[in-house]
Amino acid sequence: MRTPARYFISTFYKFQKIADPEQMKLFLEETAARTGTIGLIIIGHEGINATVSAPTMPGLDAFKKAILEKLNLTELMFKDSEADVAPFRRFKVKIRNEIVTLGTPELTPPEGGKNHHLSPTEWNEVLKNEKDYVMIDTRNWYETKIGTFKGAVNPKTDQFTEFPQFMEENNFAKDKKVLIFCTGGIRCEKGILELQRKGYDEVYQLDGGILNYLKEYPNDQFEGECFVFDHRVAVDQNMKASAKYKLCPHCGQPANTAIDCKRCDTHTLICDDCSNLTWKQVTCSKNCAYHLELHPDRKGERQAQPYEFED
Repeated sequence: MRTPARYFISTFYKFQKIADPEQMKLFLEETAARTGTIGLIIIGHEGINATVSAPTMPGLDAFKKAILEKLNLTELMFKDSEADVAPFRRFKVKIRNEIVTLGTPELTPPEGGKNHHLSPTEWNEVLKNEKDYVMIDTRNWYETKIGTFKGAVNPKTDQFTEFPQFMEENNFAKDKKVLIFCTGGIRCEKGILELQRKGYDEVYQLDGGILNYLKEYPNDQFEGECFVFDHRVAVDQNMKASAKYKLCPHCGQPANTAIDCKRCDTHTLICDDCSNLTWKQVTCSKNCAYHLELHPDRKGERQAQPYEFED
């Protein structure tokens, strides 16, 4: 029998002018306290970008309803999922110049309508029936390592701000069909504007990103798991919290290499990169590595806390 989920999660964004981000922050904090919601929300004058969670579906629905009313909307693409682990430990609202950082605050997607969006079905039709296109994963290198679309180009960027430079350096034909995708769609909303400004006419983005695609087409053109920026680490093909990956205690990247710490005997998972470094491959933290070097034969207490995700 399937164990009922203990946390209900929703990811969403909206580019819409927010006149007073400070006032919006207070509203969100009050609403979260009232509905029992935790998570991370980024807001700015250009809109809102959020992943939130509640222990009950009615609580999460109440939070989403409040968002719609506050933004004077009748609908919004909420990408919902469930987990038996808490994706966040608290509720936090951050105010920034951009709700997704590309370094181009002057570029804002239109509030009404969609800019060259392909639905998951339309996306599949291109991937399966066309050949003359280039598909680019706009996410960071550590996100692409655990899953991506078949045949996607990996820019190997450390952060999204490097994406425009990657496009310039690779000099893709401006009249060639270019497909771009990301986790939930928000990075592509900014990325497509930058590409169109640079003269790319045939550029299209996956509507709702990988999360929206997996809801409709699990185990199809996307391979592996989708990294998410919370304590779930990733979601699998069925939008469930990853059973394969944990956060590396050394660096916070997706980890699936099992070790037993020589200092404290804690069993944990570390990432591939850290497993190649001697001091990391046998310890579960910097603290244990330091004390193991000082006293190789002395045991220490088990580490109580895993890597803390910056939520």
